[in-house]
Amino acid sequence: MHIQPSRADLAAPPLRSALSPRTRLLLEGRVVPTLLRLAWPNTLVMLAQASVGLIETWWVGQLGTEALAGMALVFPGFMMMQMLSGGAIGGGIASAIARALGANRREDADALVLHALVVNVALGLVFTGLLLGFGAALYAALGGEGEALQAALLYSDVAFGGAVLTWIGNAFASVLRGTGTMLLPSVAIIAGVVLLVPLSPLLIFGWGPVPALGIAGAGWAVVAGSALSALLLGWAVCTGRSPARLRPARLRWALFRDILGVGAVASVSTLQTTLTIALTTAVVARAGGTDAVAGYGTGTRLEYLLIPLVFGLGAPLVAMVGTNIGAGQTARALRIALTGGALAFLVTEAVGLAAAAWPEAWLGLFGAEPAMLATGAAYLRLVGPAYGFFGLGLSLYFASQGAGRLGWPLLAGLLRLVVAVGGGWLALRLGGSLDWVFAALALGLCTYGIVLTTVIAAGSWSRR
Repeated sequence: MHIQPSRADLAAPPLRSALSPRTRLLLEGRVVPTLLRLAWPNTLVMLAQASVGLIETWWVGQLGTEALAGMALVFPGFMMMQMLSGGAIGGGIASAIARALGANRREDADALVLHALVVNVALGLVFTGLLLGFGAALYAALGGEGEALQAALLYSDVAFGGAVLTWIGNAFASVLRGTGTMLLPSVAIIAGVVLLVPLSPLLIFGWGPVPALGIAGAGWAVVAGSALSALLLGWAVCTGRSPARLRPARLRWALFRDILGVGAVASVSTLQTTLTIALTTAVVARAGGTDAVAGYGTGTRLEYLLIPLVFGLGAPLVAMVGTNIGAGQTARALRIALTGGALAFLVTEAVGLAAAAWPEAWLGLFGAEPAMLATGAAYLRLVGPAYGFFGLGLSLYFASQGAGRLGWPLLAGLLRLVVAVGGGWLALRLGGSLDWVFAALALGLCTYGIVLTTVIAAGSWSRR
């Protein structure tokens, strides 16, 4: 099996003696032990971030159902930004650097750091402009109204006003992960999490001379945590603690293409995921009102938390697959991808089955409104058992980033969108209940994982 290389990868295979020990580990280490060794720092930090998200949601829930619904309206957009900067464009950055190091193109790897910063700063500023300018229209279109809409805007304007900090931090983190360095970005992100934990309730409710900012305080805490993480990650890259270092370089379209050739396509896949949740949120709002949106949003928060959980395995998959593709070891790259997919399925399916069995244990953390609990429980019971297929497909999406081949992940995401949203809308048009909407969501997740696994295992990476 052979993958058509990019122009940048047409150099002769690198001499192993010229490679760093970390790169040799990616090329020669045993697959499962190496994956787990690289995954645990990412998994730890993602669990820390997930915990903070839950804590922040709990604090906001103390402000009332309207505030909780407002946060649910903002959450898809904020998670989309995180996935774009850290997973999609971030995956393009990590993939480009991994392939450059695998082919022993060290000067290109260094130059890619500057190109990554240019890309992410530009996108961060665009994101801020769009959400500040059109946030009200977006949240209203998703079903926000009255106090829920006002709460959404208060949180959104602050959190997205500092969006460029998130993009800068994820640029540096992706550079480090592309070299196989997983612990340093994890430590930096955990530092931001540690700052956010006490800062969020302090700014929400106030204390002493600190005024109570309400839901806007939660946004300010997010911005402060992102700033600290970006500062520490920038320090790690700029002080030479990475095989790829930030150096002055001439901007070249070929290097932008190395990043965006993967990152831009991956961004479409991320938009598909977010659009699926956003459109379904609008369907739920029309069928059940504010309480139903709060319940559905709280339930889907668990689905969104699977993304950073799988990212614990996904970041090593990008680095390992990309490095092996750069070195011409295609069969090993495929074996790494399928092994990672199996591990991701086991973890996410366990989470989904637990949520389906005891939905109130999750939902009860955030509120006690009967309508909210009923909608959230129905969602988790029907969609939770399909979480394993979501984890499987998502891990193979990350592996495909490393390979630089994202056509099939994009198509699989489109199929999920059509099945989930189209099926749910049709169910309501035919007089069905929200249960049928959630059944369509579950079928969409199964379609995503099964299609992607089938085509990659059949050798889609070897064909144009």
